Amino acid sequence: MTALPATNALPGRFCPADGTRVPADSLDWCCPTCRGPLDLDFAPTPAPLKSLTGRVNSLWRYAETLPLHGPAVSLGEGRTPLVGLRDGIDAKLDFLMPTLSFKDRGAVMLAELALRLGPARVVADSSGNAGTAVAAYCARAGLACTVYVPEGTSAKKLEQIEAHGARVVVVAGGREAAAGEARAAADTPGTFYASHVHNPYFLHGTKTYVHELWEDLGGRLPDVLVVPVGNGTLLLGAALAVEELHGAGLIGRRPALYAVQAAAVAPLAAAWRAGAEGLPEAQVTVAPTLAEGIAIPRPPRARQILRAVRASGGRFLTVTEDQIRHAQRDLASRGLYVESTGVACWAAVREDAAFRADVRSAVVPLCGAGLKTGMAAAS
Repeated sequence: MTALPATNALPGRFCPADGTRVPADSLDWCCPTCRGPLDLDFAPTPAPLKSLTGRVNSLWRYAETLPLHGPAVSLGEGRTPLVGLRDGIDAKLDFLMPTLSFKDRGAVMLAELALRLGPARVVADSSGNAGTAVAAYCARAGLACTVYVPEGTSAKKLEQIEAHGARVVVVAGGREAAAGEARAAADTPGTFYASHVHNPYFLHGTKTYVHELWEDLGGRLPDVLVVPVGNGTLLLGAALAVEELHGAGLIGRRPALYAVQAAAVAPLAAAWRAGAEGLPEAQVTVAPTLAEGIAIPRPPRARQILRAVRASGGRFLTVTEDQIRHAQRDLASRGLYVESTGVACWAAVREDAAFRADVRSAVVPLCGAGLKTGMAAAS
């Protein structure tokens, strides 16, 4: 196992729904009262732009904003390129990460936390990318890891998870079935649940996406941040970073958050259009989609996601399967081979005349490499 880094005090955790406190060093993965996700009692102040010069070229350069210090399992994650697409829209190439997806930003935080807590085992659930990232960083940390995935998960993603030495459990059913199995395993004593949904450390990793944008754009942010939303980890991380930068006086205005879902599985978009604060109790309509990574029928942080989009002055967009196919091919023709889920944001805005007329500057994330799924077949 990698040598344990110097410890620093861990921030407390609490339930945003009912305020229940959870000890910082506990392996409890959810609120003991409502079983909901947890947040961190942590309000950092980011460093000024000029103080970043000469720092390590990874997401750990934003040390003042991170709840953990002295990384032992880093693979150099973060600091991905920003390239222009067209009409004021830039793309951040987060598929150029050690495990080829943006999930490395949060997974490294989970592995660092697990290393400090010293569990007997780590479990995770995923449709592929989060599981791959957790498996890789657990391998780096010398931690035993099991990843629960739904049937139908890309064979290439399964191969990648197993290559890192993790045990893969394929669960009959969809994404929620896999999550249910992982949560049952997480209640076993001595188990650390590396949940990219319930564990707030993951969000404090994904927020570095926006800190990087702010630095690369010379201390500003675009008018709009377009983000894909399934469980909402990138969007909620982005909202955290925006508030940190604004609260420190490092940006003068907050960008709008535009959330993108596949039309086939769009519970949050439907709730937003209905003006609802959360998801309805009724069964959410689900259909097959190429955007498997955001096909989440009932995201546990739904209320937080909807609140963040509304507070930013943003909106929800949905994309069809044909739009996803066309966007993937369009990006490939520009030299960018991105997996089908990872092209959702570009699919949402590339032909949207109203978006291009109203928005002067925007950034879309390209979240996963095309090698993970291959090219979507033409319809």
